[in-house]
Amino acid sequence: MMANVKKMLFSLLAPAAAIVFALLVASLALWAVGKNPIDAFSSMWSFGTTSTSIASMINRAIPLYIAAVAVAIGFQMGLFNIGVEGQYLLAALFAGWVGGNIGLWSPLHITIIILVAIFVGAFWAGIAGLLKVTRGVHEVISTIMLNFIAFSVIAYFLLNWFRDDATSLNLRTPVFAESAQIPSLNWVFTMFGFSEPRGISMHGFLLVAVAVGIFYYMLVKRTRFGFELRASGMNPGAARMAGVAPKKMVLTTMLISGGVAGLVGLSTMFGSIHSYTQDFPRNLGFTGIAVALLGRNSAVGMALGALLFGFMERAALILDLEDTPKEVVQIMQGVVVLAVVIAYEVVNRMIEKREIKAAAAATRTLDTAEEVAA
Repeated sequence: MMANVKKMLFSLLAPAAAIVFALLVASLALWAVGKNPIDAFSSMWSFGTTSTSIASMINRAIPLYIAAVAVAIGFQMGLFNIGVEGQYLLAALFAGWVGGNIGLWSPLHITIIILVAIFVGAFWAGIAGLLKVTRGVHEVISTIMLNFIAFSVIAYFLLNWFRDDATSLNLRTPVFAESAQIPSLNWVFTMFGFSEPRGISMHGFLLVAVAVGIFYYMLVKRTRFGFELRASGMNPGAARMAGVAPKKMVLTTMLISGGVAGLVGLSTMFGSIHSYTQDFPRNLGFTGIAVALLGRNSAVGMALGALLFGFMERAALILDLEDTPKEVVQIMQGVVVLAVVIAYEVVNRMIEKREIKAAAAATRTLDTAEEVAA
């Protein structure tokens, strides 16, 4: 029991050390431009902990978390799905077009949009999976190339087929009917006695993100597929000898990862803009990779990582008003990810050394007991 507690504490040491290191680097950057780090961080904290900022932080964290889950599913098997960016944007385009052209009973309308996004995301990721199992094309190369193809496909369809108004300079798909607009969760703040966010709505898609997290945990930790997934990632040869079909696992994993990736853009679509537009939020897929690394592919860890990134992005807004370079936050984000990767490696080696010492001590104790018994 004590060994498990110590191992958990060592694991928590890595992200804590990374965040402290990131704060130190950011402090140096602030000093370099003549700003007081304590004043800057204090302003970020005060601004970032209001009800309005918390709602904005959660809204920013939702797509990052879903993107991280999509990436983590591949990571569990040693697959690098770098194509989440193209998968979610293409899925959002088709989901926006379908959702804007139908009007149904609200739960059915929302469900159809979600299913379209899942299907398109899975289809686009499945191309990379198929290339890997049939032609041996590495998924990093294929998913990166598919990103660029997706961007071109999106531009073509939005310009020629899916745009709502051919005379408008603002390219967008038809706006969702009211039946496809998920209500906000601002009532949660007032329910717990906090002031209601002003000028912003906390997206109801948060509930779907929670469901995605539960699905990910159950899939990886509580199913045979999850066991085979993790076994294939840790030791592909042993998994193959145990009867796991590697090609089937690769294709299935990419399909599931892409399906989850298809949901990334729906939070913004359901919660605010209600269509796909030419300025739809981008780079969520790439940031999701950083969140997955920060959270170590853990459902809870990635949620905390997404909230941290959401907080930093929101709190950075106050820096502009105080004539402080908000790029400091980007420095912090980059340093956090880099430091976490290094810190986890250091901590893992520390844990391995402790386990080796414990095993050696147990062996010596056993040898002594056998000598006494003899």
